[in-house]
Amino acid sequence: MKVCDLTQFYSPVGGGVKRYLAEKVRYIREHTAADEHLLIIPGARDEIIEGERSRTYRIEAPLISRASQYRVIFRLEAIARILEEERPDIIECGDPYQVAWKAVQAGKDLGIPVVGFYHSHFPEAYIRSGLESLGKTATEFFHGLSRRYIGSLYRRFERTIVPSPGLGDLLEGWGLRNIFLTDLGVDGEIFQPKAGAGEDLRGELGIAQEKILLLYVGRLAQEKNTRILCEAFRDLCRNFPERFHFLIIGDGVERSELAGVESLTHLHYCDSAPRLAACYRAADLFVHPGLQETFGLVALEAQACGTRVVGIRGSYMDRIIHSDQAGWATENHPRALAVAIEEAARDCRSWSGGALSQLVINRYSWRKIFCRLFNGYTEVIADFHRQRSRRDGGTP
Repeated sequence: MKVCDLTQFYSPVGGGVKRYLAEKVRYIREHTAADEHLLIIPGARDEIIEGERSRTYRIEAPLISRASQYRVIFRLEAIARILEEERPDIIECGDPYQVAWKAVQAGKDLGIPVVGFYHSHFPEAYIRSGLESLGKTATEFFHGLSRRYIGSLYRRFERTIVPSPGLGDLLEGWGLRNIFLTDLGVDGEIFQPKAGAGEDLRGELGIAQEKILLLYVGRLAQEKNTRILCEAFRDLCRNFPERFHFLIIGDGVERSELAGVESLTHLHYCDSAPRLAACYRAADLFVHPGLQETFGLVALEAQACGTRVVGIRGSYMDRIIHSDQAGWATENHPRALAVAIEEAARDCRSWSGGALSQLVINRYSWRKIFCRLFNGYTEVIADFHRQRSRRDGGTP
């Protein structure tokens, strides 16, 4: 089976989509006999990168964000040309914009089934949160438009892949009937507890051992709720000036929100999974303020390393938190988040994450995740060609 992933949600400086795609390539290489992988993404220039049973096509595309390094593909004819040359057995599209419509049309023209992965719930993450200043009526109007847009687009896919049951239920309520649920995964060989493993990293970064280390990994952007995160950190600085140190890994348009956060170490990017795992292990608490997460991969990785997670209750991420959430913030307010962090910090040094790590690693291994997903691909391909044969008057 030749699987093609096509997305603009791809940044060379990290992100959950990049991790998902890299792990898919590794799964094909290590756990399948003959499957192949194609990846079509935007890049600084046109190029083809050959791998073991994998091939990456970069299509020259302009930057839309220097901080996050996201790009937009305008040369849609290049996508069609690659798909016609490669003829994959199935196409998975990972973003809902112009590339998705091109994927649907190319699949129709070439007789290839196309599925969509609903990575980001953009009506909430971008439309509602971005237009609140216009007032309730205007916000609801544009939210309604985006909901109809999603219905129109995703009904054209053979399946819509979603990373949480609640999100699947929501989309079904919007009229979609082709939902396929999958979790994301974790590499338990890298993301696991190691006694004393955080001490070297603290020393390297100049973080005192006695400080409670709070870690955030992700984009600094409105949809990640990082303004609330930084205000909560400033609150803790004022109330406990010598108690906490803050490690933030990520960049984005809200980088200016870091101003005034004392005892801060900021890493723009971490390209190495082992080093990222060392950061999770060094942290006393992993803080995730997001309310628009469709899954929460970094929270899963932190737990696999045995690190306790604290955040704001009420997102789709709640279902993957396997430690007690009783002390989490119940409102989206800096003070509420700061109180939740302070309460969790009281006993974080005596808290053991071994059982939590084992549960997460056993339940969310990438091998299990992709085995089920690839079985789903096989079913989609068979159903697609069976229905196509019936439409053409052939024998199923």
